Amino acid sequence: MPELPEVETIARMLKPQLEGRTIRSTCLLWKRTLALPSPRVFTSRIVGQKILSVGRRAKYLHIRLSRDHLFVHLRMSGDLWVKRTGNQPTKHDRLIINLSGNKSLIFNDTRKFGRVWLTDDPGLVIGALGPEPFDPEFTSRILYSRLQAHRRQIKPLLLDQTFLAGMGNIYTDEALHLSGIHPQTESDKISLKKADKLFHAIRAVLDAGITHNGASIDWVYRGGDFQNYFRVYGRTGEPCPACRTPINRISIGQRGTHFCPKCQKPAR
Repeated sequence: MPELPEVETIARMLKPQLEGRTIRSTCLLWKRTLALPSPRVFTSRIVGQKILSVGRRAKYLHIRLSRDHLFVHLRMSGDLWVKRTGNQPTKHDRLIINLSGNKSLIFNDTRKFGRVWLTDDPGLVIGALGPEPFDPEFTSRILYSRLQAHRRQIKPLLLDQTFLAGMGNIYTDEALHLSGIHPQTESDKISLKKADKLFHAIRAVLDAGITHNGASIDWVYRGGDFQNYFRVYGRTGEPCPACRTPINRISIGQRGTHFCPKCQKPAR
């Protein structure tokens, strides 16, 4: 599933192509693509609105319109393209939004897990999300306080979007390795010093992911090469870049988890 860097990359790609355009018409090719509202209400509300901005919140693409907010979650295989209006839909196109300037925004989703929301209240979609890792108001001390407020293994806690928005399996493994924290460490056992390391590691791996346009792995995302720079993710049995110890793989919360048994020793 695409994580923060991949979604951020797509938002940056779409931004200059979409902002300022007006929505002329829509073509919904698979009804369940719409999580909110109904297909009839969707069309009647969205047509005529102008695209004011394109951004990201957590793993959601956020398109702010003149009256409403359009959110897209790509899930496992979703993707967004801007093409010239009038092309025949391809096999896995689920929603086409025709725009001014003879352009169309196309949501393509092979596995049909992706969803689209149109609402005048963003809180209905993103209200429960945790802080953004790059939010200037989010600090290492805030992270430490949030860690102390829970007694959960750190890996699944970081994956919890209500705790911290945008993290997924790849970047969580990478951040835990960079900060030297074992993925099964209980969150309330993490010291202020370790929390500070984790805070900066999270930002570092996400920033590196964005710099490399994300990672192209396990889904149809088309642009990035961060997979060539993984420290631990997907490198089972290969040498740790820090100490040369073979990388281990275990399952935590039904998620494959990669770590170095020497650099990331269990907390005592």
